[in-house]
Amino acid sequence: MKHDEIQKNFRQIIGSKEKQKLMEKQKSKRGLLFGLGMFGLVGWSVTVPTLLGAFLGIWLDKQFPGKQSWTLTFLLIGLIVGCVSAWHWLASEDKDIHKNKEDKNE
Repeated sequence: MKHDEIQKNFRQIIGSKEKQKLMEKQKSKRGLLFGLGMFGLVGWSVTVPTLLGAFLGIWLDKQFPGKQSWTLTFLLIGLIVGCVSAWHWLASEDKDIHKNKEDKNE
């Protein structure tokens, strides 16, 4: 009876190790392209709001000329919004990565 229990435990250990290896193999395939895609996504999440803020500022400067520069104001607002958006997205991805690592360790 002890021999059957040992075999059962051995099979469970081997099965879980095999699952971990397969998961790692799948993750390594997406490594470079996934990293480049993430880099591009972060760049665009900062660039788009910054450019939109600059264009809105230029339009406001033409419509309502004055001492203050609407272009600089909205450029900075767009940059801040873009950076916060990128930070939020990266924090979410980091949380998912750590969650997957914890699940793997269990």
